[in-house]
Amino acid sequence: MATIRDVARISGYSISTISRAINQSGYVSKAAQLKINRVIHDLDYVPNAIARDLSTGRTHKIGVILPHIRDPYFSKILNGIMDAAFAADYSLILLPSEYDEALEMHYLEQLKRKEYDGLIITSHGIPLERLEKYNQYGPIVCCEDTGDTQLSSVFSDRESAYTAAFKWLKQKRIERIALLFSRRAGVSATSSITLKTFAQVYGRLPPDNFMITGISTPAAGYLAAEKLVKNTTDLQYIFGNGDDIISGVRQYYVDQQLPVPGLIGQGHQISGVTSAIPTIDPHFYEIGGQALQLVLESGNNIRKIKMHSDFIINNKIDLTSNTFIN
Repeated sequence: MATIRDVARISGYSISTISRAINQSGYVSKAAQLKINRVIHDLDYVPNAIARDLSTGRTHKIGVILPHIRDPYFSKILNGIMDAAFAADYSLILLPSEYDEALEMHYLEQLKRKEYDGLIITSHGIPLERLEKYNQYGPIVCCEDTGDTQLSSVFSDRESAYTAAFKWLKQKRIERIALLFSRRAGVSATSSITLKTFAQVYGRLPPDNFMITGISTPAAGYLAAEKLVKNTTDLQYIFGNGDDIISGVRQYYVDQQLPVPGLIGQGHQISGVTSAIPTIDPHFYEIGGQALQLVLESGNNIRKIKMHSDFIINNKIDLTSNTFIN
């Protein structure tokens, strides 16, 4: 197998010149570049990627911490990150955590050891204050509002969409609304914002039996509907944490031949469109793409980008363009 020394010997140029030509770092004359390229081709020389990364100080890899992909929230963000990484010629390292703090700390230590050039954190179990301490080792971007911490973030302004949804319900004289969450408020920023906006619009919180946590799949939505039927009365609407989850809720009522209450989903997914269920569109795909760009551009700068979200009542497909419309 040919080495960089072979390329240098045959081309007549120094190893440092060969390295500059390969990495396109520093000046190399056009004649030298052409000759070096020809020798590399003739020898079928493949540069040592590890050595190249050491010389440039970059791995061209971005770590993505995500608890799981059972919730479409994470898969949509991941799709946005992947497409942006492909366009930027970067590789992704997926770092599943299931909110395990010890595992998340392990990933942060890997960033400290420069095993990747930056981290995107879609959701986490570690407090923001602990994440902040690792920002010195490489750019960290969170997909949530990081408040006053020195952590860059890209997040959806879900509060405005939630407020619009609850005001719409209140105008319809809807009072008895069940809320589904993946995690409890205080741990989940999304759950906290949901309850905050509900209280602002209604002046109170829902009864405890109208709030169910641990819901992250359509099957869990199905079981949540069963629990609501057993433990609540006169339920008018169910505000779910995903269109797919709400489709599971709806299926329970259909299977039991029960009247289906009003439903609102989140994520603007095809399951919500086919059922014409109102939804919250937080534009997760766009958030993922912006998060990747922020990792690459941020350097030592801390940036916080708030992206809009929409409450979509008339949820359907534009058949002329094959896109969702509202």
